[in-house]
Amino acid sequence: MADAEDTLLIELKDGVVTADLLPDVAPEHVARIKELARSGKYDNVVFHRVIDGFMAQTGDVENGNTEISYNPGRAGTGGSDLPNLPAEFSKLPFDRGVLGMARSQNPDSGNSQFFIMFDDGHFLNGQYTVFGRVTSGMEHVDAIVRGEPPANPDKMISVKVKADVE
Repeated sequence: MADAEDTLLIELKDGVVTADLLPDVAPEHVARIKELARSGKYDNVVFHRVIDGFMAQTGDVENGNTEISYNPGRAGTGGSDLPNLPAEFSKLPFDRGVLGMARSQNPDSGNSQFFIMFDDGHFLNGQYTVFGRVTSGMEHVDAIVRGEPPANPDKMISVKVKADVE
């Protein structure tokens, strides 16, 4: 179990998802996720791509915030105003509950979007950066509305670093 500085709390409609971040595996990606969470950029951001049996994708802080900038036609096409990150591939498999960084065709294009695996997706191994894993609340992830994009998308109500709320 990670310490509070490397634990992410994602509040969804049905409850809180707790995820251990993996700074020893993907230090730049973990730093980025924590920076965006601490700045409130992930609050009210929708899950714009949710594929049953695969994953739920979120984190488009530019086009996906339901309170500020939600654009259903563009959600999933943006990132943050921070530079893209170089890939931090590892040998960790994409198992159920893993958090991975979304990217374009360019491996070094991770920015703010990420996904949570519903099921194992080992075809992603070595292709995307693993930066965390859900340790509790996976039933809340399982309850996220499906769709590409969902007609009425669920959102991350708030995302916090546990150390900041204790």
